[in-house]
Amino acid sequence: MSTTHVIDSCLKFNIVKECTHSKARVSQMMLPHYNITTPVFMPVGTQGTLKGLLPEQLEALDCQIILGNTYHLGTRPGPELIKKAGGLHKFMGWKRALLTDSGGFQMVSLLSLAEITEEGVKFQSPYGGSECMLSPENSIKIQNSIGADIIMQLDDVVKTTLTGPRVEEAMGRTIRWLDRCLEAHENPQSQNIFPIVQGGLDPKLRIECITQLVKRNVNGYAIGGLSGGEAKNDFWRIVHLCTSHLPKNKPRYLMGVGFATDLVVCVALGVDMFDCVFPTRTARFGCGLTDLGQINLKKKKYECDYRPIQEECDCSTCQNYTRAYLHSVVTLDTVACHLLSVHNIAYQVRLMKSMQESIKEQQFPEFVKNFMKKRFSGNNYPNWIIDALGTVNIHITE
Repeated sequence: MSTTHVIDSCLKFNIVKECTHSKARVSQMMLPHYNITTPVFMPVGTQGTLKGLLPEQLEALDCQIILGNTYHLGTRPGPELIKKAGGLHKFMGWKRALLTDSGGFQMVSLLSLAEITEEGVKFQSPYGGSECMLSPENSIKIQNSIGADIIMQLDDVVKTTLTGPRVEEAMGRTIRWLDRCLEAHENPQSQNIFPIVQGGLDPKLRIECITQLVKRNVNGYAIGGLSGGEAKNDFWRIVHLCTSHLPKNKPRYLMGVGFATDLVVCVALGVDMFDCVFPTRTARFGCGLTDLGQINLKKKKYECDYRPIQEECDCSTCQNYTRAYLHSVVTLDTVACHLLSVHNIAYQVRLMKSMQESIKEQQFPEFVKNFMKKRFSGNNYPNWIIDALGTVNIHITE
């Protein structure tokens, strides 16, 4: 039996089906612009566009929600212009759900340009060198102008492999900044703030952070500070820890994760939402996603390969173009980026739908076993996958 949780007037979360073995679940998340079925993958449209794809193409692929970047949108074209256009939905012609990150990740990716204090993050803009301050209040102000359905608190982000007092400092500051974000939020009836769990690879700090975040009146939670180079054994254990301590009746969003194997494992661990630049970024390098892993179409072995990227795929790329054709244009012609991006997004959407259906039918463990068998020839599974799935009663070696 499904259970509906009315978290706020602009978010309803309905758990439709739960896997009887693992923590995987299918849910309906009703947002102002679209009703989303989870688990869901969110492609990243950094500046209001996915490179090589039009909004109507994303809709045709049944993409439910995409992500925009607050730092980049706030710098160019700027919040005033977007607000005058009626928000990012109207500005970019996207009718479905939007999520914006806070700009916090740029503390790591643009660290050489950033100075972090209690006030916020002072950046030297890569678009001209001018200085700008991204405070919790400014981050929320920009996101209020953008008008996304889900907006993220500004968090203090450190490298995933960092240890020592800086990790605890960042965790504590993230909690303080959440309170400032909630205070500054002008659109609580139409936009949902998700706080971000920080604490590095330290289980005690992660639990402490969650303990503090759940005291606030928020509509969902994100798990941040992962997928940045840490060992896979550390990665899955922190995900499992967080999903075990976060409230069951609210959505859980794992930030920056997009490899197919990681998606399957983390759905089993109880994650509902994911985002990553991977599908479109790897397309620009000439790679297509398949059930056996990604294939590099630049390689000469595809020169006379007249099969589609994936035999069973019904995307327009696989229906009309061969690996041989794509081999002839990848990295040389912009059409290749477009064609591969269409397929790679279609692959991610289909993967999530397959997991949804298997959970509904109580066949998720079988789905996971079949997926891993295709992905790893000779059942040569990495130990971290065996351990992670075994923790939630999915034993792929049996």
